[in-house]
Parts: sequence; structure tokens; C-alpha cells
Amino acid sequence: MRIAVDFDGTIVEHRYPQIGEEKLFAFETLKQLQKYGHLLILWTFRHGRELEEAIEYCSKKGIEFYAINKSYPEEDFDPTQASRKIDADLYIDDRNVGGFPGWSEIWQLINPDSMDSEYNDLSSLSGKGDFSVGSRLKKLFK
Repeated sequence: MRIAVDFDGTIVEHRYPQIGEEKLFAFETLKQLQKYGHLLILWTFRHGRELEEAIEYCSKKGIEFYAINKSYPEEDFDPTQASRKIDADLYIDDRNVGGFPGWSEIWQLINPDSMDSEYNDLSSLSGKGDFSVGSRLKKLFK
């Protein structure tokens, strides 16, 4: 899938024009999505220097985007010829209806069968260990 991902409020806490703190599991999830073959598009209000800072921040965290504020890398955006809306299969944004659910929920929505069956089988829990979503994601992304 081509997945458009917002920056402020989604990858990092909303502190525009500064860069906020990283959201829990943001980069681990983005890296796993790329590992599974998904193409990530940075889809943000940022432009100019603030956009370059966001791109550099993500690059330092190990994320290189397929495209930035474009549907594909070679796109020449002409507002008289095309809509500004990014052509993607999925949009991840903190401003959607219901707000931002968190990266662990997004991972489960996109890849419902990807969790190790040991952690999905509720009958095996028997009170031992931490089987919270956060714990399972930590094990998945280690």
C-alpha cells in the first residue's frame, strides 16, 4: 500500500513549528511498515525550512520516504491540473475523525494477523507475564 503519514501530531507531538517529542512506537511502526513493503509518503503542512527539518529528523531515525507531499517522487504538482490531495491507499493523521489512535492500534489495523500467535492466544495468558499491546509490540520490534 501507499500510506500517507502526517508529521506533527502523528509521528511527533504537535509543537509546530518546532519538532515535538516522538510518539510512542512511531518509528518502530514506520520501519516495520516499510519492511512489509508499504510505501510511505510524508504528507504534512510543513514546507520550506520546517519541512526540511522534519525530513532530516525522520532520516536520522531511519525513515526515508517514498515521496514527500506528492503522490509519487516524480510528480510535478500543478494546482491548475491536479488536486492537492495525495493519492494513497491509507492516510494516517491525528486530525481524522476520532483523533489519533496511537501507533500500536494503527499497526494492528493494518496488519491484524502479524502478531506472534503466542501473544494473541488469550487462553495461554494464565496470569503470567505482560501481554499488553505495548508489551507485545516491544517484543515484535526488538
